[in-house]
Amino acid sequence: MTLTPAPIIETERLILRGPEPQDFEPIAAFYADADRSWGFDGPLPRHEAWRWFAGSIGHWHLHGYGFWTVTLKETGGIAGIAGIWNPEGWPEPELGWVVFDGFEGRGIAYEAALAARNHAYGPLGFTTMTSNIVPGNTRSEQLARRLGAWLEKTYTNVTMGTDQLFRHPGPETL
Repeated sequence: MTLTPAPIIETERLILRGPEPQDFEPIAAFYADADRSWGFDGPLPRHEAWRWFAGSIGHWHLHGYGFWTVTLKETGGIAGIAGIWNPEGWPEPELGWVVFDGFEGRGIAYEAALAARNHAYGPLGFTTMTSNIVPGNTRSEQLARRLGAWLEKTYTNVTMGTDQLFRHPGPETL
């Protein structure tokens, strides 16, 4: 049972779908891992991970976009989340991604982020996208650059503190 109006997006290897109740456990595990979640405002205790999950579901209803659950076509395994995030206090909509433990190094984040950005530029009609990356999150910085984004500025994010805003190329240049 999907909890959002999220469209389903298929790529060569992935299915991006709206959050479902069983998706909470991988989110809770991600947020419990300090080494993995620090760049995403973690670690968080389970009850705070639940609040983030519930807020993510609400984000779809308020904005018409949000984070998809990223699953593998071949196995149905939940590999991460990717999508568009723009909570109160954010400078503008952001393209974000997380790959869960055991799914790194396969190009999943790139494939999912590219699909989410294409959706933003296509059906949603966005003309620009950013990715907000905590300084020191080198893997996300590398992925943003692989997607064609560049570091536009460092700013104070209301949630994360010092943050870097990477600007993605617009749809007219892709």
